[in-house]
This record gives sequence, C-alpha cells and structure tokens, in this order.
Amino acid sequence: MVRMGQLQTLGDVVRATISLGVEAEALTDAERALVDEHRNGGELPDTASLGAKILAGGDPLGDAYAEIVSATDRRPLGQTYTPSPIIESMLSWAARRPNPGRIVDPGAGSGRYLLAAARAFPDADLVALEIDALSGLMLRANVRAAGLSDRATVVLGDYRSANLAHIDAPTLYIGNPPYVRHHQIDAEWKEWLISTAMARGYRASKLAGLHIHFFLATAEHAREGDYGAFITSSEWMDVNYGSVLRELLLGSLGGTEIHVIEPKSETFTDAMTTGAITCFQIGGAEPSMRLRRVESVEALGGLGLGAEVSRARLAESSRWSVLMRTAVQIPDDHIELGELCRVHRGSVTGANAVWVARPGAVELPESVLFPSVTKARELFKAGERLTEEGDLRRVIDLPVDLDTLSPEDRKLVDRFLRAAKRSNVQDGYVAANRRAWWSVGLRKAAPILATYMARRPPAFVLNDVEARHINIAHGLYPREELSPVILEALALHLRSAVELSQGRTYAGGLTKFEPREMERLTIPDLSQLRAAVEV
Repeated sequence: MVRMGQLQTLGDVVRATISLGVEAEALTDAERALVDEHRNGGELPDTASLGAKILAGGDPLGDAYAEIVSATDRRPLGQTYTPSPIIESMLSWAARRPNPGRIVDPGAGSGRYLLAAARAFPDADLVALEIDALSGLMLRANVRAAGLSDRATVVLGDYRSANLAHIDAPTLYIGNPPYVRHHQIDAEWKEWLISTAMARGYRASKLAGLHIHFFLATAEHAREGDYGAFITSSEWMDVNYGSVLRELLLGSLGGTEIHVIEPKSETFTDAMTTGAITCFQIGGAEPSMRLRRVESVEALGGLGLGAEVSRARLAESSRWSVLMRTAVQIPDDHIELGELCRVHRGSVTGANAVWVARPGAVELPESVLFPSVTKARELFKAGERLTEEGDLRRVIDLPVDLDTLSPEDRKLVDRFLRAAKRSNVQDGYVAANRRAWWSVGLRKAAPILATYMARRPPAFVLNDVEARHINIAHGLYPREELSPVILEALALHLRSAVELSQGRTYAGGLTKFEPREMERLTIPDLSQLRAAVEV
C-alpha cells in the first residue's frame, strides 16, 4: 500500500480516490476517463489512513494536489485552497443565523468548505459544484469517506448555469469562488455577465474576474432569507469592474459586512493577495454595513465586528477600501497625510510613443519639453532626492492655444503635429477627450513624488529638479507652503513608516496605493514634524 504522505503524483491522487470508493458514485465521463487512465499506474493508497484523516477534518487529497500542482498551473482554473481558520470563522458567522436547510458551495474544489459546513449543520442538505474533473473525484471521495453521501449532491458543472431547486428553508452559500481574470473567461460568459446584470438594472464590465460572476450567479439563484459568505481577492472594492458587485451588495444581494485581511498575514499560502470575506443576507435592508480590516487570520474571530458605514455613504464612494480606514484610531499628535497634502496621480498622455521622448530626440522648442518622471524605477533609483534631470525623458506638453507660440516655434510644432496625426493619435480615447487633443496638460511640479504600484513600499522622493510626472507616479502637493526642511522631514517619515500592507494587494503580489488611499496614511502633525527637524 502507498501511505498517505506518499501521494506524489496526480496518478497517486486519482488512485487514492479509487481506494476511497469513488467508483461507487455516479461519475461523469470526464471523471471516469481519469479513473480508467490511472487505475493501473501503481498501488492503491492506504484507505484506512486516508479515511481517518478525512474524518478528523483534514483534506489529505487537496493538500497533496496543491503540493503536486503549482499555483501557476492552478491559476487558469482559479484554484486556491482556503486555510481551516478562515473557514471556521465564516461558519461561526453563519451559525448565528437561522439553521440552513441547504448548503451550496460553488467552485467546491476538494470540498473543504462543504465538509466543514456539514459538521456545523448536520441537518442540512449539501450541494457542491465544480468544473474540474480531478477536483470532482477528490470531492466525491471526501464526501464518501466522511459518510455524507446520503446528504450530498456533487455536480460537475458550471455554477452560473446550475439548476438549484427552491426549498422552504434558508440556503447558505459559502466558499472561495475561483479567482480567474477576465482574459481567461470565454466571450459567451462575458455576455452572460453583461445581460444578466442589465436585467437586474446594473451595468457590468467584461473586465470583471470570475469571482464577480459568482456573486451575480448567487444573486440569481438565491431567494429572500438565504445568506452567505465568500472569500475573494479584495480588489473589487475599488476597481471599476467591481462596481456591479458593490451595487449588488447595496441592493438585492444584501451585503452585511466585509472583513479585509492584510496581505502580510498570507491568507492563502499559494496566492499573494489581499483577501476579503464578504457576508450577505438576501433581501436584507439594514441601513449600514460593517467594514473591518484585520492584520491576521487569527484576528478574524467569528466575524460580526467592524465599523458601521451607512449604505448612503457606501453608495457615494467608488473606493470602499478607503472607508475601511475611517475607523482607524489616529493618535492626538498625528493627522492623515491628506490634511497636509493633496495627492494627485500624474497626467495620462494617451500615447507615450508620441508624447514622451528622450532628450534631443525631437526638434521642438524647449518651452514645450518638460523633464518628467515616466517610469517608477526612476524614483526608486533616485533614493531620497531627485537631483539630476539629464537622463529623464521629456514630455511634450503643448499649449491649448497654439497661437501663443512664436512664429519660429509654431513651425516646429506644426511639423510635429502633422507627423503625430499620421499616427492617428488625435483619435485615441484620451486625446479625443482633452480640451485640445495636442495638449497633455501636465500638472505642475510636485515637491514630493511617490511611486504607487510595486512589490515594495512606495518611494517618496524630494523633487529637487522640479520634474513633472505622468500617471506612473503620484505627486504630493502641500495645502499650505512648507519649508524645505519640513518637506524633508515629511518625506523621511513616509519612507520609514509606510508599509506594503497599507496598500491594496492584487493577485500576483503587486500592491497599489490610490491617491485617496495615500491621503489616508497617518503622519505626525506639523508641530511634530517641526520638532523632528529642530532635533
């Protein structure tokens, strides 16, 4: 016999499901093909050891699968495996609601949520949906080993097109919807998202990831009185494509609370992302939702906590993560950065190949060529201060009124614009929506420049050469005049105090600070900054 800890290949995993009696289940053709392919590839694993582990609440099959198949190879199916403490927190939240008559786990994987929920609610029927055949085998084997076959229905099919019959008791929807970016979603399902949202009075985007589809599908399947909790990446709280989910939570999906887990806590061992647990009550109409940010999985508890934010305020905001920070206690001698400085992202050129040039590469008046930070690495390389402009690229920023140019300069500009028009740059979305298509409209030089997206904390760089910046950086603009030494103290504090975890982390590990999020950073007040300088 192959011991439990020796499941080293996918064939071993399939044979483990066979040893647990999966062939007694009604397998699909895809599942049957896997069984037939691997049946004779080696010894069957030790059924007793596997069964004991599963009955004790473990997931040896899922653990082995996640070890054998890399996170990169699992990414097309959006497969991430949720740690038990998160599952227990979500189930503790569900336990404070009316007992469910049915539990639905969409994108069930090996069944971690389903089996844990079955133990928490022993009288509920179980429905698990999964599209991957191997995951389906693991799921069926786990259900069988846990003695749940009489309660559970395993469906190898797409959750969005599932047929969930009406029942007279509440349904609990719980799980970790697959995280798949829009590039890997079929066009027909993108059309499903648009049309289904439109039928509900919402506008959806084809850029939405699969987790957004699953929330919408839940709104379609569920009935008043049903409730649920999903854990996903948190980026939907701020990005444009997440607006349909934000509207759903404020409307028919009935959002009740959101708990964001700091990325440094490593919510998922195989995905660097900021996790968000979103709880909802179908038809719920509470005047507010609870928002909470926790530093670790252990701090989740049974959920239910958080600052109450009115639905009206949520409806007014396009970036919900910013509202998470309103509940943070700020020391008496500290303020938010936004009280001292406005933070603005740089201008969008719409076509860097036309409007950004190396020094000396274009024949134009110096008055329209602005040394600018056009790549984040220029700020990282600069360190504390930007003191040289020679290597910076020039952004071509022409005046809206070209008649203000001298005749000689106008000739050079007209020649440049004729060449630009041959590239049809004037027809681009950004150029076509500017006051004048040829005028980029750079912001004035900011005293402090900051990066905002990287796998490291932002760089805060004193802008000694008064360089301009485009949309790869933020500019910090004081609301009142600050002396050079105060600006230096502010930049020093930001460099030393701002952590990567204070931003919003996307799958893949990139962390982003939007302008309003950066304005929420806590800094010493002006008196403290002055005191630091005097010392």
